[in-house]
Amino acid sequence: MDLREKKTRQNIRNAFLQLRAHKPLERITVKELAELAQISKATFYLHYHDIYDLSEQMQDEVIRMMLDSLEQPDSFLTDRKRFTRELFAAFSAHENLTNILFSGTQAAVLPIRIERGIKEHIFSILPETRSDARFNILLTYQVQGAYYTYMENREKFGTEQVLAALDEVTDRITAKPGA
Repeated sequence: MDLREKKTRQNIRNAFLQLRAHKPLERITVKELAELAQISKATFYLHYHDIYDLSEQMQDEVIRMMLDSLEQPDSFLTDRKRFTRELFAAFSAHENLTNILFSGTQAAVLPIRIERGIKEHIFSILPETRSDARFNILLTYQVQGAYYTYMENREKFGTEQVLAALDEVTDRITAKPGA
């Protein structure tokens, strides 16, 4: 990709973020995005199929950045408290972008895609976990629960109180049955 093409893509993405910060995804048109990015509609279509393709590609990049920021994504297997804390840190580090790209009708997409990415990583290391019901249920609960706990409670109670409560919940749900 040459420099001109990189600049064009960056202009499109910046314009999209500007629009997306104030409008639902479904209300953004290629025409208004092209005008804001100072490109033609044809130029937009050289890079993306439609607004949803652009949004999905940008979401994929943010999720990749979040997953890459987990020091040990497979720590879910050995230290679930650490895993939850790293997940919180990843949410916090990318908060501005996630608030824009995953708002409105896209809000539920973030934890689902993060969970999918973590599962793909763990399944590549331990393929037998793919069919382990307890493992999959606990991972879903931990990723989805941590996300919604974070989103609903961090401003009201503060990060440290939320993390302490999550540590306690993590201890309870991960205890072996009958222990």
